[in-house]
Amino acid sequence: MSDINEMNVGPRWYVAHTYSGYENKVKASLEKIIENRGLGHLIFDISIPTEIVIEKNGDVEKEVENKIFSCYVYIKMIMNEESWHAVRNITGVTGFVGPGSRPTPLTEEEVAALEIEQVQQIKLSFSVGDSVEVISGLFEGYNGTVQAISDDLKNVTVLIKRGNRDMPVELEASEVKVLNS
Repeated sequence: MSDINEMNVGPRWYVAHTYSGYENKVKASLEKIIENRGLGHLIFDISIPTEIVIEKNGDVEKEVENKIFSCYVYIKMIMNEESWHAVRNITGVTGFVGPGSRPTPLTEEEVAALEIEQVQQIKLSFSVGDSVEVISGLFEGYNGTVQAISDDLKNVTVLIKRGNRDMPVELEASEVKVLNS
């Protein structure tokens, strides 16, 4: 890898490919290596882009952090022999993204696209066709089937059996929960 030093164009973002599930281990290992070997002047930042998803089941909400690009760790570094070996020899790293064995830095446009805001997304624990129980409001205690979910995931239409017919009722998503099977 003698041409690595010739690639040095200052601090740039590079992408290291890892084994699935090793992203956090690679980041922690690299942070220790930077501290132990004094590589803070070569490796500046390590990032694993994530998003927060809120899973809802009735009035119970659970925040879950999901990796946006699994198997990849983003590293802002000055590429030279020392920094290349430090990253490449970490357990769980399979190599850098780039043709052959030449790491390719991200372009400014790619870096800007990676500045993904950690937008909170809502994910309901039920979907159209699922059986649910109404847990609050006028129809509390009734069971029904989800007929539709609004685009913003705030309202659901539930078919509730009243007498001999099904009655569509629009409810807030927090007013229903999945029936335990």
